[in-house]
Amino acid sequence: MNQAGDGAGRDLRVLVQFCRTDRRYEALAELRVRYTIEGFADEQPRAVEHSVLWYTEGKGEEDLGVHFFERITERSALPPAAASGTFATLLPPSPLSYEGVIVKVRWCARVRVFFAGGRDFVSEYVFEVGRVPPARLPRGVDS
Repeated sequence: MNQAGDGAGRDLRVLVQFCRTDRRYEALAELRVRYTIEGFADEQPRAVEHSVLWYTEGKGEEDLGVHFFERITERSALPPAAASGTFATLLPPSPLSYEGVIVKVRWCARVRVFFAGGRDFVSEYVFEVGRVPPARLPRGVDS
């Protein structure tokens, strides 16, 4: 998912490469992400954030947990001077990714670019933690 607020970064793209091409990780494994930010126009970034988080989707209240977070504000480490970077973290034992009938647990790596004018651009990439089979309704039961 990519999204920009107030027209920021119309041509901005964040390209992400995971250390595992299938984007499937075991709990307690190392996640390494390399990213490149392309398409800067006139606006200068003032910060870049990297994060790894999980969130729930489905019925009821949605939950969110941030597992890893890093904010870069040093001018020499910001695009366009440094339009690429890496981050890594050891994944926790839980929660595991889950495709349930009522609720889903998703993990994602997020790169967020903040501009001097107050706008930002967010790019998220989903990956899986663990090997929990998807839930299925019994035959004859409708959702």
